[in-house]
Amino acid sequence: MSAARKFGNRTFAALKVRNFRLYFIGQLISTSGTWMQSVAQGWLVLQISGSAVDLGFAVALQFLPTLIAGSYGGLIADRHEKRIILYYTQTAAGLLALLLGVLVSAGHVSVGEVYVIAFGLGVVNLFDTPARQAFVQQMVGRDLITNAVSLNSVLMNSGRLVGPAVSTAVIATFGTAACFYANAGSFMAVLIALWMMRSEDFLPMRTVSREKGQLRLGLHYAFETPLLRNVLIVVTVLGLFAYNFTVTLPLLARVTFHEQTATQYGLLMGAMGLGAIAGGLSVAYRSRPTLPLLAILALGFGISMNLTAIAPSIHWAQLALVPTGAFSIAMMSTANSLLQLNSSEHMRGRIMSLYAIAFFGTTPLGAPLMGLISGASNPRFAIALGAGLAVVTAIFLLGSQRSARQQSNVLQSA
Repeated sequence: MSAARKFGNRTFAALKVRNFRLYFIGQLISTSGTWMQSVAQGWLVLQISGSAVDLGFAVALQFLPTLIAGSYGGLIADRHEKRIILYYTQTAAGLLALLLGVLVSAGHVSVGEVYVIAFGLGVVNLFDTPARQAFVQQMVGRDLITNAVSLNSVLMNSGRLVGPAVSTAVIATFGTAACFYANAGSFMAVLIALWMMRSEDFLPMRTVSREKGQLRLGLHYAFETPLLRNVLIVVTVLGLFAYNFTVTLPLLARVTFHEQTATQYGLLMGAMGLGAIAGGLSVAYRSRPTLPLLAILALGFGISMNLTAIAPSIHWAQLALVPTGAFSIAMMSTANSLLQLNSSEHMRGRIMSLYAIAFFGTTPLGAPLMGLISGASNPRFAIALGAGLAVVTAIFLLGSQRSARQQSNVLQSA
């Protein structure tokens, strides 16, 4: 077998599973639309108010429901069939995108209306995210979960690469409303893919019956398991201070580099997406997540993110965002896989909801915070702060791994 064929077979192994292949195709189309909406929404808020704080709150409201009630969304995923949940959530997200497009076309959209729709999408994601995360293993099984999660990350960032590039051209030609209409239509691809899946091919997954104390039990399980706890701590810190690129990058383009059109901002997002695809494929090929690997990836993320912060021009920033994207997605794919592989089946929805809270749910705090920090200082400082904390998390992981090894040696010698 040639090296290229071996690489392809190993890297794209999960795509041999029919149901996951359908899911992948549907999500690829939908994710491009989602990133088109993300770029258009950020640019729309800046056009209406020009405020970094308003932009931060618009992003924050989209994730506030996950912060408030994320564990409940995970519990619903543990109790019910994941595919049915996704039918409802994907339909609702498409309708919200359509509503925003209609409001912009009517010329009556305000920041307040963007806030309401962003919050509505956050309610949808409260249930959608843990269901999607747990659904992946139901499609491919334990042996292919790391590969599938990594390919899913590649999928998300293919959308990040295509979506912003397309959206800037669409905004310039047809206006922001067209991006929202395109996103609304893209959800049909997911619904069709879900409908075409074969139920008999799904792996059986245990659901839990309604009982008191299930949310508390999930929290106790996560924080009494050292590996799960340490991964969640790292994801929380980075989700709060580093993963606010929908706030920091438009500000970097508009405030630091004085760009007045969406083109260069789209290229910033596209450069990060390009790197993320490379990072995701690398993890998909490796398919062996470990805590030391997560620490190395966090260190690389911090270093490359700092290079973005100190870039002397927007073109150098775009270049630095390629490795930033690669390390960021490789790191989060590894964290996601570690949580799924080391959590019990009946707890997986709740564990993945904690991951969603840590990664996405911290945005209501992190996005306005980064907006405030950028406004009080500058976008470079906000990005550099996240970079420094990424390095700190790498040191924390290596220290916790060393401590666990020493405790194990002591117990063995006792």
